[in-house]
Amino acid sequence: MQNRKYLIIIAVLAALFMGAVGIIVGMTMQQKMNASSGNTEVVPTADAVANQPDEQPVNEVENNEGNDDGAESDGQEESPAETADDQNDADVNGQETEVMGMSGNTPVERYGALQVKGNRLTDRNGNQVQLKGISTHGLSWYPQYVNADFFKQMRDEWNVEIVRLAMYTAEYNGYCTGDENNKQTLKNVISEGVNHATNLGMYVIIDWHILSDSNPLQNKEEAKKFFAEMADRYQGYDNIIYEICNEPNSGASWNDIKTYANEVIPVIREKDQDAIILVGTPNWCQFVDEAAADPITGYDNLMYTLHFYADTHRDDLRNTMQNAYNRGLPIFVSEFGITDASGNGAVNRDEGNKWIELMDQNGISYCIWNLSNKDEASAFFKPSCNKTSGFVSEDLSDEALWYLDVLKK
Repeated sequence: MQNRKYLIIIAVLAALFMGAVGIIVGMTMQQKMNASSGNTEVVPTADAVANQPDEQPVNEVENNEGNDDGAESDGQEESPAETADDQNDADVNGQETEVMGMSGNTPVERYGALQVKGNRLTDRNGNQVQLKGISTHGLSWYPQYVNADFFKQMRDEWNVEIVRLAMYTAEYNGYCTGDENNKQTLKNVISEGVNHATNLGMYVIIDWHILSDSNPLQNKEEAKKFFAEMADRYQGYDNIIYEICNEPNSGASWNDIKTYANEVIPVIREKDQDAIILVGTPNWCQFVDEAAADPITGYDNLMYTLHFYADTHRDDLRNTMQNAYNRGLPIFVSEFGITDASGNGAVNRDEGNKWIELMDQNGISYCIWNLSNKDEASAFFKPSCNKTSGFVSEDLSDEALWYLDVLKK
């Protein structure tokens, strides 16, 4: 009997000891969890990650393109394109991507899936939104600026909300002129850009950047296949905008553009019913009045692009934009500069300020041209700057410094 009492006492003491050990282990685990809770990894949908293309090295090419506003090529040889990031998924280079918070601090958190209401771009609740951002240069020539650190700098230090990924179609190593390896490489760079923007809660434009092909009908079938693939991959994303023809020019009529759009838009809508689609207008995206007089019907969330270069395009084009907007045309300025139409020449801040004032008054969104160190006035970086992130004032062109002041207001 005495032995039995001892056994009971021993059992009770053992139970108390094990309970105390469990409490200590639990507290230690909680402390570890609390210590690591500050690292939040934001990834796109599982469908997007599953559909990433195989990574390909970026070709070394020279830049033989003219300015986006239709100027002839300057024939200048550009620096070789650098190799793209090795990993094309949401967690770039194995680094956890920081976000500005989950309480509406990133652009996508603030606005959600965008809509077009009348002539206005609106947020998820129908409130007008004005996005302000930057366009890349051609992805075949300057892919090095599509990286997570630089996108984060644009968002956090420059107040950039949207990045336009400009993929040339007919120029040297364009999507429709390069080989299959080059085509896949360009899609890889787009994938990286979309992933960086998505991780950071930024909007992104996938731009079918026609220029020397002039008429969008020329590469219509390639465009349909490309946008079918993009819409299938990104249909679950709230931050994607499709720009289906950059700058129709050299006699491409509004009727040609409408014919093209009425074949490409249904391809996108088959997979992505709601994303914003930008449609170019004639004469390097200046004749928005023609689109206002005869807009595309049968689809929601369409907008029409106007491009300008402030030292060339002044009151006449500003009046054209205002009149088209007043007639109900939803306008998105997906590309502009404050140089002359060649992308070079003087930087005209006064005319640029007039454009900014007018666009801000109407809530019209805009992206400036361009992210490169090309030796021209519209490039954001000085030719001597070989950085790909961590830019400071000394690295930036006069146009870039002007624009960063605009974004601070």
